[in-house]
Amino acid sequence: LHQNYPNPFNPVTTISYDLPEASDVELSVFDINGRFVEKLVTGRVVSGKHSAVWDSKDVSSGIYIYRLTTHQEQITRKMVLLK
Repeated sequence: LHQNYPNPFNPVTTISYDLPEASDVELSVFDINGRFVEKLVTGRVVSGKHSAVWDSKDVSSGIYIYRLTTHQEQITRKMVLLK
């Protein structure tokens, strides 16, 4: 899971990740208090480089957490939305 780009962003950012093998993947965004905001990716994804775009037009400025979950691991990163 890579750092989103750009960061800070307004209102769109890209989140990239690499998978060494095909896996069931979930990529979700949460606010700083841990409340679910949006699911960006869900389902079976082939190995390789991937990216998802988050359009945050419906949420307020602040710090958000994005989490990538596979059958092997769970990784989180922080991003900043400035409106």
